[in-house]
Parts: sequence; C-alpha cells; structure tokens
Amino acid sequence: MTLFPLSPGALESFATVALGFAVAGVLATGYQLVARRPASFALLEQAPRGGAFAAVPFLVFAAPFVIMRATLCAPSAGDFRRFQLVMGTTIFASCWSLMSGTAVTMLARPLMSFVAGG
Repeated sequence: MTLFPLSPGALESFATVALGFAVAGVLATGYQLVARRPASFALLEQAPRGGAFAAVPFLVFAAPFVIMRATLCAPSAGDFRRFQLVMGTTIFASCWSLMSGTAVTMLARPLMSFVAGG
C-alpha cells in the first residue's frame, strides 16, 4: 500500500502541468537567448501593432514562466504578504500551465500519429 495513492487522472494532470511549465520555460529562455532580454507582458505594449499581434500566441504559452519569474524576483513586501502573493501566483500560473500543457498535448497527438504513419 502506498502512502499517497494517486489516480491515473491525477498523474496525467501533474504531467500536463509539468509539460506546460517546461514549454513555457523553453519559449521564454529561447526568447531571452535571441532578444538578449527577458520575455515579459510588456511585449504587447512595446512592439508595433503586427508585433504585438504576433506576441500574443507566444505569451499564451510562455506566461507561466514569465509570471513565476516576475513573482520570485520581485522585492519582498513582508513575510506573510509575500507568502500569500507567491502562493496565489503559483496557483494562477499552475492553472495556466495546465491549460497550455493541455493545448500542447492536444496539438502533439495528431502530429505524433502523422509522424508514426497512422
């Protein structure tokens, strides 16, 4: 008997959240490598109209990483308030990561079946 039995659905959800965070990290790090500055939501304001439109899909998938980096690098505002802020943004970024990980999984399935020849 295991200490914390998890259903297959719960394990799949954890894997999906991890995939969402991994994709977000790869996208944000790749952007930083190319642009020589970290990705942020300011891309929507700084880019010209066409660039801002193109930044939306990028930010949809890179947002969990951007949110967590901004939260963890922010100056401290007090111990308990800091804990509440980090906990709240972690929950928000995890939910966002779950949704983007689900989208990546849904996009990858047909691609994988096409590559496998089926």
